Amino acid sequence: MARNSAAAIFTRVFSFYRDGFRNMSDWGRKVWIIIIIKLFVIFVLLRLLFFPDLLKKNFENDSERGNYIREHLINSE
Repeated sequence: MARNSAAAIFTRVFSFYRDGFRNMSDWGRKVWIIIIIKLFVIFVLLRLLFFPDLLKKNFENDSERGNYIREHLINSE
């Protein structure tokens, strides 16, 4: 019974947002496009440019990466 209730809530929330986006004005659509572009820049481009994967770059396999992290966690006291 709880499963039907959760499904009903999900359906109602989904239809609420679907109807809201369908009835949105041109101004609202432009704002959402700007928001999506900004999120893309923040989460994708900045991560690629400023946060390289140093563990993958400096170590060849997962066991070496794990040992490095383990040593730094244990010796960080």
